[in-house]
Amino acid sequence: MSQIAVECSPAGTGWLARVTVADHGSSREFEVSVSEAEMARFDPGSIEPGALVRRSFEFLLAREPKESILRSFSLSVIGRYFPEYEREIGRR
Repeated sequence: MSQIAVECSPAGTGWLARVTVADHGSSREFEVSVSEAEMARFDPGSIEPGALVRRSFEFLLAREPKESILRSFSLSVIGRYFPEYEREIGRR
Protein backbone atom coordinates (compact mmCIF):
# COMPACT_ATOMS: atom_id res chain seq x y z
CA MET A 1 0.00 0.00 0.00
CA SER A 2 1.19 3.51 -0.78
CA GLN A 3 2.11 6.05 1.87
CA ILE A 4 0.76 9.51 1.08
CA ALA A 5 2.15 12.63 2.76
CA VAL A 6 0.39 15.96 2.15
CA GLU A 7 1.56 19.45 3.12
CA CYS A 8 -0.66 22.40 2.21
CA SER A 9 0.09 26.10 2.17
CA PRO A 10 -2.02 29.10 1.17
CA ALA A 11 -1.52 30.25 -2.43
CA GLY A 12 -3.53 33.09 -3.94
CA THR A 13 -7.23 32.30 -3.55
CA GLY A 14 -6.59 28.69 -2.64
CA TRP A 15 -3.83 26.34 -1.61
CA LEU A 16 -0.82 24.52 -2.98
CA ALA A 17 -0.48 20.94 -1.78
CA ARG A 18 2.89 19.22 -1.94
CA VAL A 19 2.30 15.50 -2.01
CA THR A 20 4.78 12.65 -1.65
CA VAL A 21 3.72 9.13 -2.54
CA ALA A 22 6.00 6.30 -1.45
CA ASP A 23 5.65 2.61 -2.26
CA HIS A 24 7.73 -0.35 -3.39
CA GLY A 25 10.97 1.34 -2.30
CA SER A 26 10.53 4.52 -4.33
CA SER A 27 8.78 7.85 -3.96
CA ARG A 28 7.44 10.56 -6.22
CA GLU A 29 6.51 14.18 -5.50
CA PHE A 30 3.56 16.18 -6.82
CA GLU A 31 2.18 19.71 -6.64
CA VAL A 32 -1.59 20.08 -6.62
CA SER A 33 -3.39 23.40 -6.66
CA VAL A 34 -6.73 23.57 -4.90
CA SER A 35 -8.96 26.60 -5.40
CA GLU A 36 -11.62 27.80 -2.98
CA ALA A 37 -14.22 26.84 -5.62
CA GLU A 38 -12.83 23.28 -5.83
CA MET A 39 -12.97 22.98 -2.03
CA ALA A 40 -16.59 24.16 -2.00
CA ARG A 41 -17.47 21.74 -4.81
CA PHE A 42 -15.62 18.59 -3.70
CA ASP A 43 -15.53 18.98 0.11
CA PRO A 44 -18.23 21.47 1.19
CA GLY A 45 -17.84 22.78 4.70
CA SER A 46 -14.15 21.91 4.95
CA ILE A 47 -11.65 24.74 5.39
CA GLU A 48 -8.39 22.83 4.87
CA PRO A 49 -7.65 20.83 1.71
CA GLY A 50 -5.24 18.22 3.11
CA ALA A 51 -7.83 15.48 3.63
CA LEU A 52 -9.42 16.11 0.22
CA VAL A 53 -6.04 15.91 -1.52
CA ARG A 54 -5.20 12.68 0.33
CA ARG A 55 -8.55 11.12 -0.67
CA SER A 56 -7.97 12.28 -4.24
CA PHE A 57 -4.60 10.51 -4.34
CA GLU A 58 -6.14 7.36 -2.87
CA PHE A 59 -8.69 7.55 -5.70
CA LEU A 60 -5.95 7.99 -8.32
CA LEU A 61 -3.68 5.27 -6.94
CA ALA A 62 -6.56 2.78 -7.04
CA ARG A 63 -6.63 3.34 -10.82
CA GLU A 64 -3.02 3.91 -11.87
CA PRO A 65 0.55 3.74 -10.56
CA LYS A 66 2.12 6.86 -9.09
CA GLU A 67 4.40 7.11 -12.12
CA SER A 68 1.36 7.71 -14.36
CA ILE A 69 -0.02 10.62 -12.31
CA LEU A 70 0.74 14.14 -13.56
CA ARG A 71 3.48 15.82 -11.51
CA SER A 72 1.60 19.11 -11.28
CA PHE A 73 -2.12 19.68 -11.71
CA SER A 74 -5.24 21.38 -10.43
CA LEU A 75 -7.60 19.15 -8.47
CA SER A 76 -10.46 19.54 -10.95
CA VAL A 77 -8.28 18.04 -13.73
CA ILE A 78 -8.84 14.59 -12.23
CA GLY A 79 -12.43 14.62 -13.50
CA ARG A 80 -11.23 15.03 -17.09
CA TYR A 81 -9.43 11.70 -16.91
CA PHE A 82 -11.84 9.94 -14.55
CA PRO A 83 -15.44 11.14 -14.96
CA GLU A 84 -16.49 9.24 -11.82
CA TYR A 85 -14.12 11.31 -9.63
CA GLU A 86 -16.60 13.96 -8.49
CA ARG A 87 -19.27 11.40 -7.61
CA GLU A 88 -16.88 9.10 -5.76
CA ILE A 89 -14.79 11.70 -3.94
CA GLY A 90 -17.88 12.85 -2.06
CA ARG A 91 -18.37 9.34 -0.68
CA ARG A 92 -14.85 9.00 0.75
